[in-house]
Amino acid sequence: MVGASYGGMLASWFRLKYPHVALGALASSAPILYFNDITPQNGYYSIVTKDFREASESCYETIRESWSEIDRVASEPNGLQLNNAYELKYYSEAGYTMAAQFDNPPSYPVTMICSGIDGAPEGSDVLSRIFAGVIAVRGNISCYRINAAGFSIQTVGDTNSPDLSVETVEGWAWQRCSEMVMSIGRGENDTMFPPAPFDLTTFIHYCTTSYGISPRPHWVTTYYGGHDIELILSRFGSNIIFSNGPRDPYSIGGVLKNISQTTVAIPTINGSHCLDIVPAKSTDPERLVMQRKAEVYIIESWISQYNADLHAMKK
Repeated sequence: MVGASYGGMLASWFRLKYPHVALGALASSAPILYFNDITPQNGYYSIVTKDFREASESCYETIRESWSEIDRVASEPNGLQLNNAYELKYYSEAGYTMAAQFDNPPSYPVTMICSGIDGAPEGSDVLSRIFAGVIAVRGNISCYRINAAGFSIQTVGDTNSPDLSVETVEGWAWQRCSEMVMSIGRGENDTMFPPAPFDLTTFIHYCTTSYGISPRPHWVTTYYGGHDIELILSRFGSNIIFSNGPRDPYSIGGVLKNISQTTVAIPTINGSHCLDIVPAKSTDPERLVMQRKAEVYIIESWISQYNADLHAMKK
């Protein structure tokens, strides 16, 4: 089984549930521990913040300052000419999180955004610098197409950057409301974003209003497990590769260290979400090429071992 993100979670769970069907699983960027408060709520946004801060301290500070500046300008007559400041905040937040989640070579959108913010003309105010970051990653156009995720991060001249469809975004929103209840939020001053803690009561109201379904926050850990994952996988797991890139916000909810000789964690060095199993490109760094070869080697060893064991049993 091979899967990435939600598919990676399914791949690892399928291997655990049906070892007689699935010989092994490659679970790329699979946040199987982002349930039932196993992972801190602010983990996702903390990594987004870290990605931007590592790219540029001044860029990080500008983004931190921008939220209150949006509120200030929006409060003025004809300030932003929007229905409310929430719209701009939502689209900005989506742009930053998606840039970090899919900070893929060769474009590296986090670096592009920060280069634009830091390269704004001297004396530019906060929102002018923020807009310079938008121009850097999206180009200087009269109208920016906003997709179902809130903000398209497709970068200038790069047709390989993800541009999530309505079906993908709406499908995942429904899935989060039905089974994948991931308590992702953030507190006061613990990230570069304004506070937005995850509140289950509010989330239940959103799901019942939007989809007519009530979330099952404990279903994943009841059906698949998650608590004491190192102990459980060491006793009952085998032939699973968990690959995660440290720049991927979802990696905070992944399995990040080897559990046994056959349940292993492979880091995607400087990697982002699902980077190891996206189609290979000539611009891929050598470390990524070598990682993919290592994953194939491990999978081939599982198959060889299974065939050898099967042959021995038939003697």
